[in-house]
Amino acid sequence: MVPWLLLLLPLPLPGLATTDKLYGVHPNLISKYVPSKSGLWKCLDGSKAIPWKFVNDDSCDCPDGSDEPGTSACSNSTFYCWNEGHVGAIIPSSRVRDGLCEPQCCDGSDELPGVCPNVCKELGESYRKKLAEDRKLQKTGSKIRSTYIAFAHKERKRLEGVVETLSQEIDVKEKEVERLRDIAERTESISQTALEHKQKSPLYQSLITHHNALKSLQREHKKHLEREKALGNILDALRTGYNPNYQDMAVLEAVRGWEELAGLSHIGATEEVKEGEIEEKVEAVEATEDLEPGTWTAEQLNDELDALLEADHVSLLLEHEEHIQSPAEGSILYDLTLYLPDSILPHYESFKDTLASWLHTLGIIRGDLDSAAADSSRAHQALTDAETELDRVKNERTTAEGDIAEIFNIHGFGADGEWKKLDGTCLEKEVGDYTYEVCLFNEAKQKPNHGGQTFSLGKYDSWNPSPDVKPGEPEYYRKQVYKHGARCWNGPERSVVLLLTCGIENAILTVEELEKCEYQLTGTTPALCLPLDGGKENSREEL
Repeated sequence: MVPWLLLLLPLPLPGLATTDKLYGVHPNLISKYVPSKSGLWKCLDGSKAIPWKFVNDDSCDCPDGSDEPGTSACSNSTFYCWNEGHVGAIIPSSRVRDGLCEPQCCDGSDELPGVCPNVCKELGESYRKKLAEDRKLQKTGSKIRSTYIAFAHKERKRLEGVVETLSQEIDVKEKEVERLRDIAERTESISQTALEHKQKSPLYQSLITHHNALKSLQREHKKHLEREKALGNILDALRTGYNPNYQDMAVLEAVRGWEELAGLSHIGATEEVKEGEIEEKVEAVEATEDLEPGTWTAEQLNDELDALLEADHVSLLLEHEEHIQSPAEGSILYDLTLYLPDSILPHYESFKDTLASWLHTLGIIRGDLDSAAADSSRAHQALTDAETELDRVKNERTTAEGDIAEIFNIHGFGADGEWKKLDGTCLEKEVGDYTYEVCLFNEAKQKPNHGGQTFSLGKYDSWNPSPDVKPGEPEYYRKQVYKHGARCWNGPERSVVLLLTCGIENAILTVEELEKCEYQLTGTTPALCLPLDGGKENSREEL
């Protein structure tokens, strides 16, 4: 060999052989592709040791295919493209030397030299430009996201203040309720005392005595009616069944007496007695009696006495008190206001109310029963109102406590609370004749642009429901599901899947109806722009 040609070789021949063995090996595995002193090499899965010369010899010797990273001999092996000037890539070894230029290997190393052009420089420049744009967008978006997180902390602090204020308000209102309950009980007691005093009046006591006596008479009257009916049945049976030929004068006199009392004809005058005839005759006799004015008939006693006995005597007592305290109808003798000029009348009314209040306070006059009852009613109403207000404040506190727990819940607004700021934020996208609106965490709608009915596309149901996605991970928050919208004609309920990515704006980008009444929307939000992580992206870039 000509000596100057040797200077053109970058490595000695043994070095070329070693480099060939590393063809297609991932950078992280290069240290493992070293032969032992005995010239053997162990498969990466540790299953066997083979001669070093068997590596990349286009014959598959290791079960895991690790001995052929640079050939297509092993179907389960992988080939690493260095792609200098761009980002390295991994392809299946089965695609090596297949005559096709793999787009992942921009340096053409998967094929023989000269087969595929090396375009890594151009792709690398484009990639780095796109990467810089993405990093800039993510950096800007993460700053906006940080304001969302700050909002969540402020909101939690605000709600904690609300809870504290409501707790203090509850303490005050609970004491107020207890005070009003005591007043209501005392007022009710005073009202009851006043009522008991009125019930001791001779008129009321006499009314109760007459009521009890009348009720007793009604009871005895019913007993006598039953006995009279039974006796009448006995006498009627005797009247129709005795034999006149026996000439029993005692029986004959009893029958004739019964006929006269009941207004019946002699038994010999008719052959049969119709059902109810006796009762009709008795009633006819009673109807001919002369009654004193105001006296009740038998029919009134039977139909109206129960209603009279069920009268509310307390109400009658109150009506009586009101009646006797009111002036006689049509009398103006004691109505002083009728004698006063109109200019003096307001002063008189004010003086009268003040004087009555003083006399009542001094115990010279006593409030009537109606006033006590009114006071009791007002006290109970005040207690009811206070209890209602206390329940309202307690419900507000419960709601605020629930909101606090939801802010930093991974199933709610995220571990950092970054989504709380967007709660209820509405995003719109006009597509054709419709405007699609999504109010985050609330409802999605389809609104016609030229008049017509708005349809619900579903209410917020959950984040990404996939079992392969763990709550709290970034992927979990890239999908929202809205369900149970208005039902389509002869179809399912409308629903929406909202797919989100990092962006500096909260916006809907696309709307697509994948299946009948099943919509997929894509959009962007700063809430998904995580902070740049220590140049992790740079570690993937091979220059």
